[in-house]
Amino acid sequence: MGPSYIYYYWEISKKTSHCAKKDVAAKPSSSSGGKAKKKKWSKGKVKDKANNAVYLDKATYDKLMKEVPTYKLVSPSVLVDRLRISGSLARTAIRELVKMGLIVPVSTHGAQWIYTRATGVEEEKKAPKKAAAEADE
Repeated sequence: MGPSYIYYYWEISKKTSHCAKKDVAAKPSSSSGGKAKKKKWSKGKVKDKANNAVYLDKATYDKLMKEVPTYKLVSPSVLVDRLRISGSLARTAIRELVKMGLIVPVSTHGAQWIYTRATGVEEEKKAPKKAAAEADE
């Protein structure tokens, strides 16, 4: 039973392939025959080299102190993108801004630092302490 089925299948495929060859030969092809062209591999996407600064010049430092404390989201990647500085310099700048109290941490996971601007709420909390200190004098 098995071999006859295989033989039958072979006969059908032979007939259909033979008929298909006649049909192909009968139709005139628009392109000339010949060897198929070899596939040319693409070079892939070429990424532009980032030319980020590895130290702060005066203009970048002024921009850092003026604009960054107004950002809603401050992270090393945001500083790298907007100020065109290196990642290590961005992390150092964030540490300095935190020391100055210009930004506050939201999440300081080892892999991703997320900070936000220091709002007036924290300043109001500090203000009554200063007012109380002045009143004591």
